[in-house]
Amino acid sequence: MNLERLNRVWPPLLLIAAVVALWWFVVVQSESLIFPTPLQVAAGTVELAADGTLWRHIGASLLRVATGFLIAMLVALPLGLWMGRVDAAYRTFNPLFQILRPISPIAWIPIAILWFGVGDVSPVFLIFLAAVFPMIVQTAAGVHAIDARYLRAAENFGVPRARLFRQVIVPAVLPEVLTGMRISLGVAWLVVVAAEMIVRSSGLGFLIMDARNAGNRYDLVVAAMIIIGLIGLGIDVAMRQLEGIRQVRWRYGR
Repeated sequence: MNLERLNRVWPPLLLIAAVVALWWFVVVQSESLIFPTPLQVAAGTVELAADGTLWRHIGASLLRVATGFLIAMLVALPLGLWMGRVDAAYRTFNPLFQILRPISPIAWIPIAILWFGVGDVSPVFLIFLAAVFPMIVQTAAGVHAIDARYLRAAENFGVPRARLFRQVIVPAVLPEVLTGMRISLGVAWLVVVAAEMIVRSSGLGFLIMDARNAGNRYDLVVAAMIIIGLIGLGIDVAMRQLEGIRQVRWRYGR
């Protein structure tokens, strides 16, 4: 088992090591006075971590993503289930959501500033927009994908609607809901970085802009970029772990 796990881990680690070595080689050979080496980026990361600045920015970004994502869940899941079960609701709302869904949340930044200013509400609003539409569409699609025979069989046996919803529809749609949540959370984390470039004082996006403006600290810029990527990887891995939950394992056991 340990050997199997090692065989899964070492190829990506080897690739990352090769990329870092190539990065170091190119910077040294080009004698760049601006772009940092991996060692300089590591030193900048330690500097930020030592004075607590790094943790403050990471905490601010995670809090904004969590807030916007939770609000999106509270809106998207009930709405998606309703649209999936009621054809009239689907026909009414789906065209509007299909129009809004392709619009990049970044395009909403001027409107977010106009409505909410440059505080914490604007990034949360943009994260909400990024997360809500994929979850609605995926949840509704999951309900539509349920085999109608199961629903008819439950109705023929006189299963009450509340029990039908709780014991048939929700378990059947959970894998699709999980997929929508995973997609939405990934997009939300992507959007928060751009959204935070308009805030005044905190977040990894703000850190990138502040480091760029405060004396061209590109070591901190690259450090923030790498941290964003690592956190994004951690979020995706955590969402993948939900696939092992008993209620959704049936879908991924194939």
